[in-house]
Amino acid sequence: MTPDRRRPLPEGELTWRFSRSSGPGGQHVNTTDTRVELIWSLADTGALSPAQKELAATRLANRLVDGTITIVSSQYRSQHRNREAARVRLEELVADAIVPPRTRHRTKPSRAARQRRLDGKKRRSEIKQGRGSGAGKGWE
Repeated sequence: MTPDRRRPLPEGELTWRFSRSSGPGGQHVNTTDTRVELIWSLADTGALSPAQKELAATRLANRLVDGTITIVSSQYRSQHRNREAARVRLEELVADAIVPPRTRHRTKPSRAARQRRLDGKKRRSEIKQGRGSGAGKGWE
């Protein structure tokens, strides 16, 4: 996703929690809270219209817990970078979820496609016709 597709969310709607990251990092990781949890309430947001909220709720149904989305980031050793990574992921997730569905334009199959379909059906029919009753095929 490109940066211009991100959906900026108001800072006041975001809730942050910090904890210690697991994994390697030496003594530094044991003393600083670098793991970031970003919590955002889809139900309470004012950044989306009601139609966008409804669309996002259906598309993000598997990620929502009591109407909130939680993003966890602990890939960097810096809390600042993890905060930025979590925010970017949330903004991209929301932007993807509120894209309106594309309308489908009905099209006719081409003449060649119709002919291929009929040829395939004819070929399949001949295979099945060739199976016959079994007389003279050594099945007696």
